[in-house]
Amino acid sequence: MNPHPKVEIDRMTYRYWLEREEREFVAFSDVSLDIADGEFVCIVGPSGCGKTTLLNVVAGLLRYNEGSLRVGGVLVNGPGVSRSMVFQHASLLPWRTVAGNVRYGMEMQRRFDRATMDARADQFIKLVGLAGFEQRYPSELSGGMQQRVNLARALATDPEVLLMDEPFAALDAQTREFMQAELLKIWSRAGKTVIFITHQIDEAVYLADRVIVMGTRPGRIKGKFDIPFERPRTLSVKRDPQFLRLTDDIWALIEEEAARINVISQ
Repeated sequence: MNPHPKVEIDRMTYRYWLEREEREFVAFSDVSLDIADGEFVCIVGPSGCGKTTLLNVVAGLLRYNEGSLRVGGVLVNGPGVSRSMVFQHASLLPWRTVAGNVRYGMEMQRRFDRATMDARADQFIKLVGLAGFEQRYPSELSGGMQQRVNLARALATDPEVLLMDEPFAALDAQTREFMQAELLKIWSRAGKTVIFITHQIDEAVYLADRVIVMGTRPGRIKGKFDIPFERPRTLSVKRDPQFLRLTDDIWALIEEEAARINVISQ
């Protein structure tokens, strides 16, 4: 049994140079977080707190300056096959079919032969509920269906960690709730570790095993909330009084942080 958490973020700092202002900017500082294998963690916080930047660092799209990041016990500071990203916009290739888009990530990694790619594409298209749509093009799909393709493409590469950056933000409210419920079904079958960024507190509480609240200037972890609701969950849990209290408690922490920022800015 692997003694390590699946993701270990230890005293990590990311900063960069603002050319126009001729000064260094610290996006987040001294962030430490352990995430267990198979855990679903949501990160929330006010705009500008560094949550998306943190996700991009974990993905390897940005390189951290201090601290360390381990995935499956292996030290990393760059991209790798252990992580796969699902962005806010599906960003599908319009000239490729659903099956072609799902194969695309595997083709880029060059780890699978053609037969394996075809089998895995078929497997994950079915998992996300798009069987029968394999030969459709993105323009022939709804926004929710496009995000299902995006998710299938990420899962097909068999990452250890699935990173999701507000994947439902562009969807209407009804489709968003439907996709939340579907994501939990897919996650329970795929068994992946998930780090999910969102501005929607009720979405975070509904999806997560833990909700991490980030503060800002610089970004840091402000609070951690264990979510007590058993799985599988249905959308009806959002009407539970305990769910509403948790949502309020998380909002209060974010509002406290926003007020602190406003005081500093004055």
